[in-house]
Amino acid sequence: MSNEFDLFQQEVAGVKPLKQDAVLSGSDSLNDAAKQARQQAAEHHHATSQDYLSLEHVTLLHPDDLVSFKKSGLQQGVFKKLRLGKYEIQAKLDLHKFRLEQARNEVVSFIKQCQELNIRSALIIPGKGHNSEPPALLKSYVSQWLPQIDAVLAIHSAQTMHGGTGAIYVLLKKSESQKLDNRERHARRLA
Repeated sequence: MSNEFDLFQQEVAGVKPLKQDAVLSGSDSLNDAAKQARQQAAEHHHATSQDYLSLEHVTLLHPDDLVSFKKSGLQQGVFKKLRLGKYEIQAKLDLHKFRLEQARNEVVSFIKQCQELNIRSALIIPGKGHNSEPPALLKSYVSQWLPQIDAVLAIHSAQTMHGGTGAIYVLLKKSESQKLDNRERHARRLA
């Protein structure tokens, strides 16, 4: 064992330690407003560009398959309420008769409009796709795209009264204006 250590010592004999990189103090770092502006700009670009939603590879679903997705951190009770169709549907997008690229553009535009209008719960109807070739093509893509959109917290196949497995409930994040309103209301209550 000491032979290995001696050999190691010989190998590193002429090596000089690197100088420690300087660590920025809080005053040297970007202020919070600049950080927030940069983050919002990145999110805005991501939300307005549909290029990240692939038209290439998709795992094909069966027309009657259930669709389900929940971002980590979302409360189970909130997800259950979405799954059971307990949230008021504030906006609806019907994608019947749309081609794939048109549908992608519509989904991105719809989610963006929902955010601008402070809509939290929506219904997207890709249809089951029994008559498409291959079956459930649009449903498969929409189910793959929605979890990739930052504003989407959760999705689930709709209850029968809202279209069943041919429709998808979508739960959206609060918009920045809603978050600001909530903070202001909270601050007024504390004052």
